[in-house]
Amino acid sequence: MPTFLHTADWQIGRLYATLPPEDAVPLAEARTAAVERLAALAVQHGVDAVLVAGDVFDAQTVSDRTIRRLFLAMAGFAGPWVLIPGNHDAALAESVWTRARRLEVVPAHVHLALSPEPLLLECLRTAVLPAPLTQRHTYGDTTAWFDTAPSPEGWLRIGLAHGSVQGILADTIDSANPIAPDRCQRARLDYLALGDWHGCKRIDERCWYSGTPEPDRFKANDAGQALLVRIDAPGALPVVTPLPVGQFEWRSQAAVLSVPSDLDELLDGLQALSPQTVLDLTVQGQLTLAGQQRLQAGLDQAAARIRHLGIDQAGLRMTPSDEDFSALNVDGYLVEILAELRAEQEMPDPAGQTARDALALLGSALLERPAAGGQGAAA
Repeated sequence: MPTFLHTADWQIGRLYATLPPEDAVPLAEARTAAVERLAALAVQHGVDAVLVAGDVFDAQTVSDRTIRRLFLAMAGFAGPWVLIPGNHDAALAESVWTRARRLEVVPAHVHLALSPEPLLLECLRTAVLPAPLTQRHTYGDTTAWFDTAPSPEGWLRIGLAHGSVQGILADTIDSANPIAPDRCQRARLDYLALGDWHGCKRIDERCWYSGTPEPDRFKANDAGQALLVRIDAPGALPVVTPLPVGQFEWRSQAAVLSVPSDLDELLDGLQALSPQTVLDLTVQGQLTLAGQQRLQAGLDQAAARIRHLGIDQAGLRMTPSDEDFSALNVDGYLVEILAELRAEQEMPDPAGQTARDALALLGSALLERPAAGGQGAAA
């Protein structure tokens, strides 16, 4: 009754270059920490081997230190690990894998399946058929050799590949590294462990994508998991159980502010977010100046509390109310400036965004000025 842990797309060494360093560094560190958690899960569930379906590294150019740290992170599970290269870390003539071997950091129980030939795990009576990528993109099916690959009688046949199942994923995904949708049937596989798709996805009862163990994109695709796979005997259907692994939750949210209760709901939602949240927030609609002050205070608090907050307010308009103007207690040229900014925020960006920013800053300054300061102090 062999049990496997199926995982993929670790992307070790990813830099998150579009995020500020104070957020990018912890997110990058979390990818290595996820491997440590995978090792712990393997021990906890008594698995017989860990199958890693490609893109172990995010790039061929990761540092030697990153390579060393990766194999140290795997030390918690002493059973077999089987790793194949994906499109990010293809088995080129000179690659991250040849460097790892030169550094002599690959433990004996870690199998680098860098060529398409059966790997026999005798203690498990299992033949692993790997389809490593030897270049970033291929247009032939690297799993085709599975159909005629020999394996000992009465042993499990496990496929391990990195690519896109044709006709299942979006057409834009299916452009390279294709995999036939009926490969399990044609190659008599008991299970096909796939990588490349970063979410957890069942293709059929014998074929799954595990997804990346640490989410890295704003997609609701069940990322952040690994798959516990138990196969009772050759030919038996596998029992597949997703296990949570990820540390951070990546969320994309859009809010439309039309009435005061919309702002209340948004602020309550921000307050309820976990500190492990990576949030991409788009805010549209309209706000009074007082409402803008409340929103900015809530955003500032959320940004300080959660892991990362990305905010797009291009579709948000400042619409000072009569109460705003009364509270501002302005006249003369300041009234004219506020009216001009109100009109200019409807212009295309960047002029419109500049006007929105100026209106919010000026309104906040006027609302916050000392009562004794008068109009001159605010100006």
